[in-house]
Formats: sequence, structure tokens, C-alpha cells
Amino acid sequence: MIDIGVNLTNSRFDKDREDVITRAQEAGVKHLIITGTSIEESIEAQQMAQQMAQQWPHYCYSTAGVHPHDAKSVTDLSLPDIRALAATPEVVAIGECGLDFNRDFSPRPQQEAVFEAQLALAAELNMPVFMHCRDAHERFIEILTPWRDKLPAAVLHCFTGSEQELRECLDLDLHIGVTGWVCDERRGQELREVVCHIPANRLMIETDCPYLLPRDYRPKPKSSRNEPKFLPHIAKVIAECRGETAEQVIAQSYVNSQAFFSI
Repeated sequence: MIDIGVNLTNSRFDKDREDVITRAQEAGVKHLIITGTSIEESIEAQQMAQQMAQQWPHYCYSTAGVHPHDAKSVTDLSLPDIRALAATPEVVAIGECGLDFNRDFSPRPQQEAVFEAQLALAAELNMPVFMHCRDAHERFIEILTPWRDKLPAAVLHCFTGSEQELRECLDLDLHIGVTGWVCDERRGQELREVVCHIPANRLMIETDCPYLLPRDYRPKPKSSRNEPKFLPHIAKVIAECRGETAEQVIAQSYVNSQAFFSI
């Protein structure tokens, strides 16, 4: 298994980060992709992946990008810091980038400009993109479409949309990242119904930890913090929704993710 979305720089991991990695390995997770969500977090993610390589070679990688929440902090759309990070061996994708019209922590025009700037950078560098979209599907598709054939690969991580939105993403040949949202009987019912429509060669799995702890995990963890060791459970639930075995989902998603990130 490869956990394609791990917010390992989050302060909730400060006390036991190495133990989290050990538990991930014991659970069968072969690689972690540490998410960069701002220029500062992307620098930290790359440095963390580099540092972890001393103890666990070729285990942790990272992305470099600016989440729409942080788009307001970008003053130079040429993104020199992200470009520099992308040249390091630890960074395997541009992102997390995209749109979030649910919270609007950054003005929408700025979100759009920063998203497109990152697509342009990824296209120039021939790197895959790791994307976010919440309550902004139509505009997300409009901005992404002209760039899609210039990008080697693109994944919409933490997909929670409708079947129609899924089909429009698949029409653009996107990979789809599925999290523990699929384990939530309150919010995840629609995702449980549409996950079967994701082609096997487009499915990837992730925890998005420390967020989105699987609600149906038993025995219920004492902490609400999610971590990569729960990835096998997420794969099991996805498999049940798809009428497949967990082994099938794990094996195929591993192949997909390994090829996507070239690791």
C-alpha cells in the first residue's frame, strides 16, 4: 500500500512521528507521500522526507504546492520556492492545489490564479499534480481542462463528489484518491455508492491523516487522530463497496500510485 495523502508535518504528530511511521510499516504501508499545503509546509514536508530517508530510505516522499486555503499568501505566481522544491528527489508531485469554495479562506479569484499557476508549473516540469476540490467542481473542471493534456498525470485527492462529478473527472483521465470518508455512515453514503464506478487503474487510497479517522473502525481508537496504520481498513471498506477483495484493491492501488509518483 501507498498512502498518497499524509499530513505528517501536522503538530499532532510531533510527539510520536517516528512511531507513526513504524506502525505504518507494520500495517503494510510501503510508502508515504507527505502533503505540502503552503510554501512553508512544502519546505517542511520536503525536509522531513529527506530526514526520514536516513532511517527509512525511499519510504517517505512529499508534494510541493499551495492549498487554496493558503492561496492568499502567494505574492509571486511564478512560484520560485515551489519550483526549487520540485527539483529535489523527495518531491514527486506539485500540490496540494485546487479550489475550495466551501470555506473561502482565500478570495476565489486568488484561488483560481494560484491553482492555474501550479498547473502551468507542473506542465512545464512534466510533473503530476495532487489536487483538492470542495464545492467548486464546475470551476475546477473549467480551469483544469485546458491543461490536462499538458500534464503527465493528475489526481483529485479525497474525492467526495457525486457520480456525475466523478464521471466528469474520469473524462479528464484523473486518478481518484479515496479516504476514510468512505467509512463514515453519516457523510460517506454517496461515496460508498459511487466508488464502484472508479476504474481499477484510476483508484488510489489515502488517509489524509491526521484528519478523517475511519468512524467504523473497531475497537474505536482512543484518539480522534488518524494515521497511516488505518489504511488497510480503508482499503477493506472500499473493496466491500466495489465487490472486490481487499487484496485486489491494495494490489491495484499500489501499482497505480507507484506509477503515478514514479517511486
